[in-house]
Amino acid sequence: MGFDDALNKAKGLANDNPDKVEQGIDAAAEQIKQRTPDNVDQQVDAGADAARDHLGLGGDDNNEQNK
Repeated sequence: MGFDDALNKAKGLANDNPDKVEQGIDAAAEQIKQRTPDNVDQQVDAGADAARDHLGLGGDDNNEQNK
């Protein structure tokens, strides 16, 4: 399975279960934030937003970078 196949499979999962995928992205971001210094929180949030965008879920409009 190539990267494109994996991405398409993830997009299909996101379309079928958007709430669960959203929860998974949020949980992963929180785990990363807990294990890294606070000065990288914005980059973690940006990565989570990028994941949402790639999966067609949209980004978080409440992100500190957007204020």
